[in-house]
Amino acid sequence: MRIVLGVSGGIAAYKSALLLRLLTEAGHDVRVVPTRASLEFVGLATWEALSGHPVSTEVFEDVPHVPHVSLGKSADLVVVAPATADLLSRAATGRADDLLTATLLTARCPVLVAPAMHTEMWEHPATVANVRTLRERGVHVLEPASGRLTGADTGPGRMPDPEVVAAAALALVEPAEPSPAQDLAGMPVVVSAGGPREPLDPVRYLGNRSSGRQGYALARAARARGARVTLVTANVALPVPEGVEALPVETTEQLRDAVRAAAKDADVVVMAAAVADFRPASSATSKIKKSGGDPLVLRLGQNPDILAELAAERLRPGQVVVGFAAETGDDGASVLEHGRAKALRKRADLLVVNAVGAGRGFGTADNDITILDRDAEVVATASGSKDVVADRVWDAVLAHL
Repeated sequence: MRIVLGVSGGIAAYKSALLLRLLTEAGHDVRVVPTRASLEFVGLATWEALSGHPVSTEVFEDVPHVPHVSLGKSADLVVVAPATADLLSRAATGRADDLLTATLLTARCPVLVAPAMHTEMWEHPATVANVRTLRERGVHVLEPASGRLTGADTGPGRMPDPEVVAAAALALVEPAEPSPAQDLAGMPVVVSAGGPREPLDPVRYLGNRSSGRQGYALARAARARGARVTLVTANVALPVPEGVEALPVETTEQLRDAVRAAAKDADVVVMAAAVADFRPASSATSKIKKSGGDPLVLRLGQNPDILAELAAERLRPGQVVVGFAAETGDDGASVLEHGRAKALRKRADLLVVNAVGAGRGFGTADNDITILDRDAEVVATASGSKDVVADRVWDAVLAHL
């Protein structure tokens, strides 16, 4: 499919590099059309390298091929992300003063825009009117996410997560998939996601690279299949899936308390969070300062093994407990061998083993997993987007039930 990805001049332009990667790795031919202002944030070389096509902002470049007409006419889908207040204004009034707005005027395919701006700009009557105008003309305008904006500001105005934008855009042109079976209808489930942070002092912490994407995908998939989902989320900067109850926590102890409380009423508990094995033995009440050239020595203590506790206690009769094992191979054993040993120790009903590190697992859009039972036997494997992996995990849970 031929996709035009428009990028306007906001700080969220950096997110569109991942959006571009998601679209190209899905097999689509993507031409990037940035505005001149957007190049203050992400340069031409990045877009050309990731798309495999030359990139221009100007109407009067490559004139023989008439790009300001041909790009829009030949596209199967146009996505603008981020879409600033200025871009929305120019699109709503039919301006054609650069290659992107000219392309929008000539496009006869579905168009989706993902706004990103400060809250005051998003809520201004002019922007509200421009969004209304675009929607009346058939443009699909995503609602921005809420959260941290540029500087210290927070509120609605964040560009939605790239996976959210990609899914919404492709849903406009790809055949709709059948509604998921409601095979978890009414079932109470708990999912943990993200990575706890263990404070060293008021400004520093020990943590890991977990983004929470896989846990959020699990919560989203369970909700789509009819479950009543409680999501215990540790330091995750993603929008909470619709219809999911979120319980934010920071440390491992807080995660343990929240999961155990929610698990008392749950038929299934999925521990997808990357729980910290260790925490500082003590946390300083003020910032730790340098002391000459002496090295800083940290004493660590072990955190509770939440998964093993849940598997041993079963806080509800018949409860199914699912764990995750993020592993790296070493000289002693492979990822799967480490996972098998952990499955035998933890005694969870299912253990999802995935390799992490060097661009794998943590923070990526996809995953590659092996699911083991409590006897360390392989019951399923899956690879692909984290949404695909999430559905395979729930399939394994249902098979176990």
